[in-house]
Amino acid sequence: MASVLVTGATGYIGGRLVPVLEAAGVRLRCLARQPAALASRVAPTTEIVAGDLLDPASLDCALTGIEVAYYLVHSMGAHGDYRDTDRVAARNFGEAARRAGVRRIVYLGGLATGEEPLSKHLESRIATGHALRESGVPVVEFRASVVIGSGSLSFELIRALVERLPIMICPRWVSTLAQPIGIDDVLAYLAMALQLPDGENRTFEIGGTDQASYGDVMREYARQRGLKRVMISVPLLTPRLSSLWLGLVTPVYARVGRELIAGLKNRSVVTDPAALGVFPIRPVGLGEAIGRALRYEDRAFALTRWSDARSSGGARPSPADARFGGKLVDRRQIRVAVDADRAFVPIASIGGERGWYFGTWLWRLRGAIDLVCGGVGMRRGRRDPDAPAVGDTLDFWRVEAYEPGRRLRLAAEMKVPGRAWLEFEVTPDAGGALVHQTAVFEPAGLFGLVYWHALLPVHAVMFGGMLRKIAQRALGGRR
Repeated sequence: MASVLVTGATGYIGGRLVPVLEAAGVRLRCLARQPAALASRVAPTTEIVAGDLLDPASLDCALTGIEVAYYLVHSMGAHGDYRDTDRVAARNFGEAARRAGVRRIVYLGGLATGEEPLSKHLESRIATGHALRESGVPVVEFRASVVIGSGSLSFELIRALVERLPIMICPRWVSTLAQPIGIDDVLAYLAMALQLPDGENRTFEIGGTDQASYGDVMREYARQRGLKRVMISVPLLTPRLSSLWLGLVTPVYARVGRELIAGLKNRSVVTDPAALGVFPIRPVGLGEAIGRALRYEDRAFALTRWSDARSSGGARPSPADARFGGKLVDRRQIRVAVDADRAFVPIASIGGERGWYFGTWLWRLRGAIDLVCGGVGMRRGRRDPDAPAVGDTLDFWRVEAYEPGRRLRLAAEMKVPGRAWLEFEVTPDAGGALVHQTAVFEPAGLFGLVYWHALLPVHAVMFGGMLRKIAQRALGGRR
């Protein structure tokens, strides 16, 4: 089995590919600018090395002994002209791969067909493939249309529009023809590239069995969710105006959205079916791809999201109030100068008699309101003061996942217009540990959205204060 390097393992595609390769027994190495951020996501057998695509000297060690390298990064979220950043990063990586004797680079790019001039985003995707090939290392390039999967940027844009807007004003890009492909099929193609014989450069266009417009994708999503939606076409709506609008109602930040929408003018259908002849993969159709995305949403949430990715330019969206599909997320983290086990002690003993470390009276007030509304309130406490177990009640939460010294996930059982979770995770960091705190809410209808946004100021105070107190207790050794 070949020794394999994956770049972009903290991103959407790379983060999904890593466990597929691990399950296949591949000798795997991942490149990351911050290895500690990846350590808890990979198997113990996977090696993590520090490196930066914009720092050529850091790539030689990462590629030593590697036979096949996956290039799954892009810089669309970076500041400045991301096309230049993409080209430089690809050139650096290709040259380092050549020096290291890598026999193949596998790259996932974008699919565009027709005579329409390419958008900046698609132009950059195709130029990245050219830059990798200029290194002289054989490149297997897959060009994909819209990827359907919980957490993918395009799918989450479509999902958010359909979920939140009963009446949609649809610009021209909604009618552009594409050939959507399910995330599982994309991963299957990427994994099977390891089995190709050595040789020349190959480019494969990949897509599902159905050609469909973005409007068709929206309608199929609405059908499977049982939603009635009215779509009104308008002749003019510029990418800039569309991106600002999308920034209000979808997970897409305005600047990234503008680049994405500009690319939706380009048709993306498969014109060369060579992939079907080379690989024993028969991609599913649009309906099945959306169905899988909906069925596996919770699993996907636990894996990766497009917003997890750090571009090769170093940019990353703000962690607070991120959106993932039907879920709203408040992420925070703090660094403590103690080891991970010690940092986890106050997390393992939170709630019950010890309270919630900050604003406990607010938690009790919330419990009293819950009790009046017919909920469980705060009266249940906790079974064990120091060590929870999966299934335990913890005030008005229930322990859904528990890994000693690493992770505690609580599912809310108070009365809320939706579903809610609170998760703590501790990961080693140089000279200490990082404490991650994530509050997740899946709203039920418009009232659920109003509930979440009305409480944002309260969440900022309570969750921020609680995380600081956890860090203080970890440093002081107090339970």
